[in-house]
Formats: sequence, structure tokens, C-alpha cells
Amino acid sequence: MNRETWLHTLAERLAPHFADLGHPIPPFRVAIGFPSAGARGRAVAECWDKSASGDGRFEILIRPDEDDPMEVANSLAHELAHAAAGLACGHKGDFEKICLGLGLLRPMNSTPTGPKFRELLAPHLEAMGPLPHARLNFARRAAPGLTAQPPAGDTPNDAGDNGEETHKAPPLSSAPPKQGTRLIKVSCKECGYTARVARKWLDTVGALHCPTHGAMGNEEGP
Repeated sequence: MNRETWLHTLAERLAPHFADLGHPIPPFRVAIGFPSAGARGRAVAECWDKSASGDGRFEILIRPDEDDPMEVANSLAHELAHAAAGLACGHKGDFEKICLGLGLLRPMNSTPTGPKFRELLAPHLEAMGPLPHARLNFARRAAPGLTAQPPAGDTPNDAGDNGEETHKAPPLSSAPPKQGTRLIKVSCKECGYTARVARKWLDTVGALHCPTHGAMGNEEGP
């Protein structure tokens, strides 16, 4: 069983409870993946309306940085409630009715796990076994093992000011690194006064000036 199968199986087990509340679960898909705001977003899960899907199914995404089965089940139930109630409800009306009926608690925008929900889910989670998923760490500070010493035989990348070897950690993903602003070096040919400035200021405002000798040239030309 992979993690998507695990999620769909859990939804099938929850389906009778939704039907008892008067809101059957509509056709949907669910996967572990980034919601629309990506890794930097705050949403733990997201439901997309069936009108956005090529085959008319609601699409649910659950962030990959959670691996506790009960919390993942909470996120799944929350988003299934959106699908069953219709996204036009927001976090009110039928959506609220479904969540409270399942044992999720207020506030409705986060629906913390309540005792009733835990009691409802416990036999299902026990029968299904472990969630086949491990938490994905987005930030390097959340993955301390990544800055460990390199494997035997590797050459250190650099040395610190005190002479101790330091090692660059490997990238967390194949995504291109964020490009920082490149500062252009400008200097006075008369006295050597030097500064650095972003390209946009040279293009929109003009050359920097030496306090004594006026306009300075830069490393890309005069």
C-alpha cells in the first residue's frame, strides 16, 4: 500500500459517516503534495473544486511535512468536508455541521482533533496499519543530519577563520537555488574610493559619485 492508497482507503472507511450526516463524499482524488502556495504557504491541506479538474473530481492535497496518521486523517477529513459541503460554504454552514459531527473541534478554519474524532478513527487506523509516509523537511535547520561530516575520502570544501574544516551541506532538492541580488562594484579612478550598488539603481538613477571627484565608473564599464 502506498500513501495515496492509504488515504483513499481511509476516505472509503469515513464515507458511511459522511453519508449518515447527510453529505456523501463526492468523487475525488487525494495525494501528498504541496498546496498551491507551495512549501512557503501556511495551509496544511487544500481542496480544489471539481470545476478545476479535467474529469470533474475534487482534488485534495496534503502537505508532506506531517506524518502523524491522526493529524493526516484530520486534514483529510477537513478537506473531504469541504468537498461534501461544497466550497461555497467556506468554513460555515454544512461544512461546520459535518466537521462537528465527525468530532472535529472549533475553530473551523483549523478543526483541531477532538476526543470523538480520535475514538472514531482509532479502529480504522489500527486496521490499516502505518501510514507509508515520512515527514519531508523543507528547511535545512529541520534536518540536522544534512550538515554532518562528509563521507570518508571526500575533500573538505572550505576552512574557517580558525583553521577548522567546514563542510557545505548538500542541497535539499533539485530546485534551482534562489538568486540573490548581484551588487556591482563602482570605484573612483582618481582616488580608488569604492562602493557596491544594485544594477537597477545604476539604470534608473545613474552613476554613484565619489565625495571628492564626482561620478564613478563600474566593473562593467564607465
